[in-house]
Amino acid sequence: MPSQKIAAAAIVALKEALTHLYWYKSDLRSFLTSTLSAPAILSRLNWDDFKRNIASALIDLLDRNQGDHQADLLRLLTEVSRVEDFSHLERLDGGLEKAKIAKASVRALRKLTQGHEELFAEQKKMEERRQKAHAELLRTTAVQEKLEESKKDYFALLGTSGSPQRRGYRLEKIIRELFAIFDLDPRASFKIVGEQIDGAFTFDATDYLLEAKWQKELVGAADLDILAGRLSRKLDNTLGLFLSINGFSEDGVKAHSAGRRLMLLMDGSDLMAVLEGRIDLIQLLLRKRREASQTGNIYLRIHEML
Repeated sequence: MPSQKIAAAAIVALKEALTHLYWYKSDLRSFLTSTLSAPAILSRLNWDDFKRNIASALIDLLDRNQGDHQADLLRLLTEVSRVEDFSHLERLDGGLEKAKIAKASVRALRKLTQGHEELFAEQKKMEERRQKAHAELLRTTAVQEKLEESKKDYFALLGTSGSPQRRGYRLEKIIRELFAIFDLDPRASFKIVGEQIDGAFTFDATDYLLEAKWQKELVGAADLDILAGRLSRKLDNTLGLFLSINGFSEDGVKAHSAGRRLMLLMDGSDLMAVLEGRIDLIQLLLRKRREASQTGNIYLRIHEML
């Protein structure tokens, strides 16, 4: 059990802020899926109920067992308190009033979070320990050698113009090895269809479907729709990672940054940054997931992180 519990007033304020932060339940669910370490807990809620009841039921569930769920409660307190963009509410009918209420509830929560410095400090230390562990991992000779090997393979691949099938197999090998280096449990079910790679991996207690494409054109809304359709038929704790070496069209990003956000987007620049050791894959995914949770943007670029 944690030595200190989150104050009841902060719990009440968190329920209120979650109720008003999003107008549509699908948006609320997307935010929670991106924020919670074990989003499978969302399947225990009645999503046909009123939004206020859903938010209250979730927080009560986490609050009853802070020994197991305090980190998620602190993460919710942090992420909700950080929200400053309410344009998703302002665009609705009566949006200015909806945004005003949401801002007030977030502001009230922000004040109450200031009384939990010790808990946040411990959470920060845990995150720092995690980052240090990954930094030490990257410094080990074996990992450096594997990253260097994968980087050379990727550079060589960029300079080739072979058949899509052959190029796909070589890219699959690089991706699988990279995910294995960071202990993300890449599934053996990876398969190649033309220039496309399908697979799965586990990150931070959440299952992800991976789709990767290497084509001249930017990946657009239609391709993202296909992955979103597959994800909608999976369990609640399943998200998606779409890797497009040459990036994504603006319309595709906008279409899937609205509503329930089911996936994160990664491009060749992200992949290169990981292979060059400028950021590790775990931190890359954490930053992308946090951005999607806070702002709705599923395509945070590497130059915005470094």
